[in-house]
Amino acid sequence: MATEVNRRDFLSTLGVTVGAGLGATVGSLPIVGVAHAQGQPKGTIPDTPFKIGHMTFFTGPAAVLGEPMYKGQLLAAEEINAQGGLLGKRKIEILKADENAGTDANVKELRRLKLSEKIDFFWGITSSGNTPALGPVAEELKLLTIFVDGCTDFLFDKAVPNPHYIFRITNMQSADGVTGAVAAAMTWPKAKRIAHIHPDYSYGRNAFDHWTITFKKLMPQAENVSEGWPKLGTTDFSSHITKAIASKPDLLATSVWGGDYVAFYKQALRYGMFDKMKVASMIAFGVAPHAIGKDHPEGIIAGVHSNYHFTYPGGDRWPYNKTFVEKYHKRFNEYPNFQAEGGYTATNILKAAIEKANKLAGGWPDDDAIIAMLEGMMIAGPAGYVYIRPDNHQGYKDAVTGFSKNVAEYPFPILDPDRIITIPIRNITAPPGWPKGEPTSTYTWIDKTWPRVAMASAVPPAKAAPAKK
Repeated sequence: MATEVNRRDFLSTLGVTVGAGLGATVGSLPIVGVAHAQGQPKGTIPDTPFKIGHMTFFTGPAAVLGEPMYKGQLLAAEEINAQGGLLGKRKIEILKADENAGTDANVKELRRLKLSEKIDFFWGITSSGNTPALGPVAEELKLLTIFVDGCTDFLFDKAVPNPHYIFRITNMQSADGVTGAVAAAMTWPKAKRIAHIHPDYSYGRNAFDHWTITFKKLMPQAENVSEGWPKLGTTDFSSHITKAIASKPDLLATSVWGGDYVAFYKQALRYGMFDKMKVASMIAFGVAPHAIGKDHPEGIIAGVHSNYHFTYPGGDRWPYNKTFVEKYHKRFNEYPNFQAEGGYTATNILKAAIEKANKLAGGWPDDDAIIAMLEGMMIAGPAGYVYIRPDNHQGYKDAVTGFSKNVAEYPFPILDPDRIITIPIRNITAPPGWPKGEPTSTYTWIDKTWPRVAMASAVPPAKAAPAKK
């Protein structure tokens, strides 16, 4: 690629789009859709329960993510069990474990679930601080595992570079930083002074790194003028907020999430922070939708972990999302977040893999047969298509973000349905075969292959509006 390019031209090569449209149509589905009834299974199927260990946050600030993940899986399991269970015979039984116990306790609980409870499958995980510890243990125990989240690139870059038993279906962490930075660059191309507030552990560090390398390419005039690193679980953000305001930035980038983000934005309102700078968040609306109040400012980039918001795709343009949202709301009297969609879709991915393996060989498939079906699988779910790459067992969905907006239909802000930003995931993540790098493979891929935008380059903003309370 050229050393320097025009920003508009480069964003075009990334396939960035802004609006309410949906690229694919239901008629082009490559594989079975979510929650379709299975055909008559081949061979003898045992009727013993299929035991799944589900670990996520059921207590603490992160429960606003963990509880919906469990509810998404529970909804899928109830639908499958109503059909008789997996392959019509094996009903799903879920054993809950609280991720809030801490990494060391989580590792011990994983071993207990496998060795004492004899679980058939392991599921869940919200924090990216936990998957690098649990992944190697699942491989050691030969325990078939799908991580719904725990999105750190380090899982497959370093902790388990050659996975066999473990998979993950959420977009990698690096996609959050890149997506947020691309959206900010196209919306506020004249920003020069950037303040950062990120949680002080792997997710926040990763978000900062990937935002920074993306801005180095797209916004070479920009500089980081302030960094705040609150501990995960912080309740008082005042020192980080005042430090950022004192640096007089044009733009704040933040990856604070869950209950921490709710506390952060409410405190930031008291300091008038949203009146003093533009704001781009990687995961502000990743919480349970009802956790965000109408007091949240409009017009900020309010990321959703780069892969799902319940209002998109909207209406009848993607029926899988419409029916999922309706069923989830009816069952739990709330709207789903990205974790709920992940739990629901992952359960149906497992169901589809088991059914495909049964059609090929008959009987109940062993783990290796299920793994063979999961590798390279593409399925249509509420968020659109998810593809599991066979080389690294990582799931990929096109990246999504947008702008916060209050609308009459909901008692909380949502992403502005007319200004959704989407990016094909293949264009912002390292491709198959790219060598492992520091801090991540995607970081080195962007650093080495993306051109640098010419300093005088500009692109019209994505219909940006000033933030308002």
